[in-house]
Amino acid sequence: MSALLKVKDLQVSYGGIKAVKGIDLHVNHSELVALIGANGAGKSSSLKAIAGLLTPSAGEIDFANQPTKKLPAYDLVRLGLGMVPEGRGVFKRMTILENLQMGAYLKSDTKEIERKLEEVYSYFPRLKERLSQLAGTLSGGEQQMVAMGRAMMAQPKLLLLDEPSMGLSPIMVETIFDVIRSLSSNGMTILLVEQNARLALQMADRAYVMESGLITLSGSGKELLEDSRVRAAYLGE
Repeated sequence: MSALLKVKDLQVSYGGIKAVKGIDLHVNHSELVALIGANGAGKSSSLKAIAGLLTPSAGEIDFANQPTKKLPAYDLVRLGLGMVPEGRGVFKRMTILENLQMGAYLKSDTKEIERKLEEVYSYFPRLKERLSQLAGTLSGGEQQMVAMGRAMMAQPKLLLLDEPSMGLSPIMVETIFDVIRSLSSNGMTILLVEQNARLALQMADRAYVMESGLITLSGSGKELLEDSRVRAAYLGE
């Protein structure tokens, strides 16, 4: 199976502090890969570097058979990289519909945009009920739906999800993860950074465990769920 994303010896520094100390990972086409670890392990920094939002201090990133380490984020979007950032990042003074349309700003085919909107509504019917509502007035879970819908509008080849369950109620976490599961089963390639290790590993094809800027374990989601070190450190067992 060919890798859509390949990361080799990735390093990210903030001033003199190395947040990511040289990691290797890959994501194959149609895979759901999870990156788990404690707060401050370097997961979000890795994702931001892959998305072109941070410049790595060393290493290689290859996406869709192209070196991308020096490309700005907007060029990566053109290549097919979509991201749902930590904290959601919705445009709070714009309506739900306007937020979703922003995700399709590279698309010019209005029929295709309409088709994508209907697809987003099929995953998030709650959004369709209130398209004219300002995104800033929504609950955290609803904003997460908007952020995911906006990323889906771009029809990404690879979807990066940064802590999608953060700050959400248990029922909303379930809703969001049902959608992630459904997107994955429909063939979308996903790299998921998630603090809820159990949820992430239960649905990941493969996963990596990150500690203090390094990847310390990798394997299938099932293997890591059963690993005693993972159970002790992340599953409270």
